[in-house]
Amino acid sequence: MNISTEYPVWMIVFCFIAGVLYAAIMYYRNKRMDFSPLLTKILAILRFTSIFVITFLLLSPLLKITKQTNEKPIIVLAQDNSQSIIIHKDSSFYKNEYKQKLEKLIDNLSKTYDVRTFNFDDKVKENLSIDYNGKQTDISSVFDELITRYTNRNLGALILASDGIYNKGSNPLYTAGKLKAPVFTIALGDTLVRKDLLIQKLNYNRITYLGNTFPLQIIVNANKAKGQTAKLRVNKGAKEIFNKNINITSDSYSETINFTTEAKESGLQKYSISLSPIENEITLSNNRKDIFIEVLDARQKILILAAAPHPDISAIKQTLENNRNYDVQVALANEFTKSVTDYNLIIMHQLPSANNVMGKVFADLEKANIPVLYILGAQSNINQFNAANTGLSIAAKNQAFNDALPFAVNEFPFFTVSDESKKMLNYFPPLTSFYGNYKISTSAEPLLMQKIGNVATNQPLIVFNQNMGGKNGVIAGEGLWRWKLANYAQKNNTDAFDELITKTVQYLAVRIEKGLFKVSIPAVFDENQQIEFDAELYNDSYELINEADVNLTIFNSQGKKFTYQFNRTSNAYHLNAGIFPQGDYKFQAIVKLKNKTLTQNGSFSVTALDAEYLNTVANHQLLYNLSKQSGGEMIYPSDIERLSDLLKTRDDIKVVKYTQKKYDDLINLSWIFFLILGLLSAEWFLRKRNGGY
Repeated sequence: MNISTEYPVWMIVFCFIAGVLYAAIMYYRNKRMDFSPLLTKILAILRFTSIFVITFLLLSPLLKITKQTNEKPIIVLAQDNSQSIIIHKDSSFYKNEYKQKLEKLIDNLSKTYDVRTFNFDDKVKENLSIDYNGKQTDISSVFDELITRYTNRNLGALILASDGIYNKGSNPLYTAGKLKAPVFTIALGDTLVRKDLLIQKLNYNRITYLGNTFPLQIIVNANKAKGQTAKLRVNKGAKEIFNKNINITSDSYSETINFTTEAKESGLQKYSISLSPIENEITLSNNRKDIFIEVLDARQKILILAAAPHPDISAIKQTLENNRNYDVQVALANEFTKSVTDYNLIIMHQLPSANNVMGKVFADLEKANIPVLYILGAQSNINQFNAANTGLSIAAKNQAFNDALPFAVNEFPFFTVSDESKKMLNYFPPLTSFYGNYKISTSAEPLLMQKIGNVATNQPLIVFNQNMGGKNGVIAGEGLWRWKLANYAQKNNTDAFDELITKTVQYLAVRIEKGLFKVSIPAVFDENQQIEFDAELYNDSYELINEADVNLTIFNSQGKKFTYQFNRTSNAYHLNAGIFPQGDYKFQAIVKLKNKTLTQNGSFSVTALDAEYLNTVANHQLLYNLSKQSGGEMIYPSDIERLSDLLKTRDDIKVVKYTQKKYDDLINLSWIFFLILGLLSAEWFLRKRNGGY
């Protein structure tokens, strides 16, 4: 510890002189004070000291403190807590004797090192709490955690106890190289291949449409079961929809089974795939899997409403009818008598027109918030179109027209068009579009722009608009049928034209739900996932609010209730209901908004996570490689006591001495204040006690 100042050291002489002069003038030049010689000296010393300290503080002195500390090497012990450790017959060893060996090792190491303990499965958790219940294993997360925690610390070594099986995260060999410390591995588990029959993998579409047939691919593996047979069954609820006998012809057997089934019910459908057990299997947990498929009742009704017959109508209708999810109807405006509210999308071909402004139809469309695709042409009433608030307005000049070629914009946010289809635009002939000034609103996004001759303009050819009032699109020209013919002439197919029309209709036909209360949750969770809900509440002006309390009740398959209340976020709601066991659940959310009670019902399922049972053979080669590349060593549980000796023999695991320098302004130290106060107070007291002033 020492003191330094921002000014030259010799300036302390002036502090000394100031103290001497002040004390001399006060007590030796002032003859009116009648103090004894001893008291005069004491008072002079007190005054000198206080003045010296005060003036010395004016030099901005700094107190420099040098502190030296010793940091023990940090030894991290990370224990694999996943289910695969105890699959084999020696599970009692890992539940009892192994734990005792581990505790003894920690006690021995703690005498010399700073020991930190973790366990890990799909996540890394501090301290040891070993129950072998982990559903997944992510070994790479251990290295990521240590790099975050102990960079620039005296990390001596990592002791990693695992069977080397990982089914989440990246290959730990890639992340281990970033850890600047040796890795000692304890090789757990069994490397022998045991008799086992399992469903290795399922390939299927998670979403399909009502009435569609969809494929399911099942990959079945068998180990050490040559000559035995098993039966594969696929059930939907209690009904068996498929079965097949599996004849195992080798000790390392694999078979891929494909079958198709029809989606006959809408909603979330559960399918169970199971294998009958064989004798002496190591585990039956991998003999069954449940999958969930969302069946959408998405057959949407599309109305093409036209001012007059036109080849564009036939071209669009043929394309949409190739998709079995669309029910397409065509009508002329002067003959249409149905309600537009029966449809998911209205395609207005050259409507409103000079002869038919469609006033009632447009009023119904606005009231029902039904999307509209406008196709403009020579018969369109451009003034009535501009009044429809489509996101595009055209100041047409003298009812003149241009031949407008298409070209794609670089960024379009609502959907994607394949590069192959974009290339085909170069071969498409022009559409007949209005000549005039085009203006699009800030909520509108163009998909294709107009090119007049060889000049690319900033005028849209196909544009979409989405706002709180709904969605609509505009094709600002007629002659689409020529695009279809040109596509076929170039490629012998109409794929590019079909993609453009189909994606346009798909985007517009998906309705924007405008309910005042919405609860969002995934349909399926893994059994180690948190069940999280999000909710939104809107007032009558469709503004987000969250003043009211939102309550939630979850029901399991036995009817047991779990009640919760949502937490408020900035302008919505969120709820983490925690982890639920495997099963099917229903929920009901309730909120009171003014004099209305709003409810939202739904369901979700929690599926078993069997990743730990798909591979039961320990990967000691991975553990050996981890140790070798870092300069450590792999040992087996029977030799766990050797770890203490191995660590002690290493020269790179040693105590590190740190020197820390700290500077403090002397004036900031509280004892300096009390010293000055004490000196002046003592002087004042002695003067007063002896009759001074």
